[in-house]
Amino acid sequence: MDKVFILPCKSANGILLQKMKPSHRLLVYILYFKRKYFNNRQFMMILSVIIGFLSGIGAVIIKNAVHLIKDWLTSGFNVEFDNILFIFYPIIGIILTVVFIKFILRQYVGDGVPSVLYAISKTKGIMKLHNVYSSLISSSLTVGFGGSVGLEGPTVATGAAIGSNLSKYFHLTYKQTITLLAVASAGAMSAIFKSPIAAIVFAVEVIMLDLTVASLIPLLLASVTGALTSYFFLGMDVLYPFEIAEQFKMKDISYYILLGVVTGFVSLYFTRIYMYFQNFFSGISKWYVRLVIGSTLLGVLIFLFPSLFGEGYDATNSCLHGKTTTLFDNSLFYAFKDNITAVFVLMIAIILLKVVATSLTFGAGGIGGIFAPTLFTGAHVGLLVALVINFTGLGTISETNFALVGMGGLIAGVIQAPLTAIFLIAEITEGYELFMPLMITAVISFITMRIFESNSVYTIQLAKRGELLTHHQDKNVLAMLDLNRLIETNFKTVDINASLGELVKVIENSNRNIFPVVDKEGNFYGHVVLDQVRHKMFRPEIYNTERVKDLMIVPDITVSPGDNVEEIAQKFHESGKYNLPVIENGKYKGYISKANLFGAYRDKLREVSEY
Repeated sequence: MDKVFILPCKSANGILLQKMKPSHRLLVYILYFKRKYFNNRQFMMILSVIIGFLSGIGAVIIKNAVHLIKDWLTSGFNVEFDNILFIFYPIIGIILTVVFIKFILRQYVGDGVPSVLYAISKTKGIMKLHNVYSSLISSSLTVGFGGSVGLEGPTVATGAAIGSNLSKYFHLTYKQTITLLAVASAGAMSAIFKSPIAAIVFAVEVIMLDLTVASLIPLLLASVTGALTSYFFLGMDVLYPFEIAEQFKMKDISYYILLGVVTGFVSLYFTRIYMYFQNFFSGISKWYVRLVIGSTLLGVLIFLFPSLFGEGYDATNSCLHGKTTTLFDNSLFYAFKDNITAVFVLMIAIILLKVVATSLTFGAGGIGGIFAPTLFTGAHVGLLVALVINFTGLGTISETNFALVGMGGLIAGVIQAPLTAIFLIAEITEGYELFMPLMITAVISFITMRIFESNSVYTIQLAKRGELLTHHQDKNVLAMLDLNRLIETNFKTVDINASLGELVKVIENSNRNIFPVVDKEGNFYGHVVLDQVRHKMFRPEIYNTERVKDLMIVPDITVSPGDNVEEIAQKFHESGKYNLPVIENGKYKGYISKANLFGAYRDKLREVSEY
């Protein structure tokens, strides 16, 4: 569409324009001026600024909505007493979310960042229009009423949907579409966290597949625009105010390494528990059963441990100031807030149960993000490690510094994005002077986690389904190919009990050199290769004595419809064959040829490389 345009003049073209819908007419004018005054890179820069601003507006809306709801619900609570309403608030919020999604929107709302990664790998970057607003509404209800999740995932999904739909509107290429998704994600992250540098790193490390100069400038523009939009509406205060009371000391390196190992194992626990509950709830077919079980358990957890309510920013900020009293506010345990044993026990419980509360929120039908729960858990892990070291006399270290660095360690492990962790924590806390311990802990946590799990909570399910794209271009292009379109079905089959004479008749009516051998039910037994029976075709005297079952070859390598294209390419490499049969539950489906596979690969490579 951007290569063919209509000049807006008073002629036949002008008459045609008047008959168009207003939206189509606007598109024609935009494409005309784009073609006349801007090249592709300049147009992408303009779109990046627009997307950064709109993503910032989305972040402002979702932040204000959640704070308004939370203040309305909890403003009258006395911190010295527990409140039974904590049981019911999360249940009400998730019910409202589910009602909105199932009965008003009536469309699926994805889980933030994974939905963006899925769009990149499986839908050519196209996201439905409702994602522009559905994540905002559903996550505001979920988190505002106490769902134990964050807002960054829905904000990223909103920004990505804006970028995707603008790309669709302007008929951009696949490469440009993916760039806009990364650009939108950077703008959204920058706005929600007020962290423009970390947002760019996040887009490169988690979302973007390849970083080029052509994509770097749009990322910068969107990130700066998103942050400025957030500053304008929400102020320039950092998300987690932090003052460094004690500088980094070389003698503390061993403790930061220890913290890296601890946060790495907590990250593994976080991921495994999260996946356990994902699998548990996905095994429950009825949505209302999931809603009842998940929301009820969540309400009980939040009543017992009110610091699990919502995003948990107050508790996280308390950790960054070395305080633990927030853990006891509004709880049954308020009277024990000065008891060090109770502090240790409650902190361990909170660390172990935060991921449970997050998983229950998602399992029940809530919408949110994983960043805030990860930051919450990391701050508590860091503070707990420092308290234990100081209390046992093993050393004297800064509790506030360890709380901050613990956040970076858990982000690096759970999200498996160490660079994002380092820059994000430095930006959202202004803890730039702790870059060195952040780097040490983040890297150790990342390495520890990777020993046991190669995928993050964002990517683990996509990877299991073969739907995950990585920074490896060849693997990405193979993953984008549709197996069903590669299967060839124009092979003439021959019955397992047929004679050589009957096989010859089949060969006469075929232009292929392979003949799959099947029975009447379609079960696959092997195939006959023309070159291996050619010398017998001209001996009519054996037409009735030679049987197909004696002439066929049973292939040692076959393809299943469940195989991803990368696995199929590997099978071609290992077997040296040019055609492989596709078999499903023993039934013959067709063949995949090596030439067809790599021809499709070349076409897809050209498509994804076109900017």
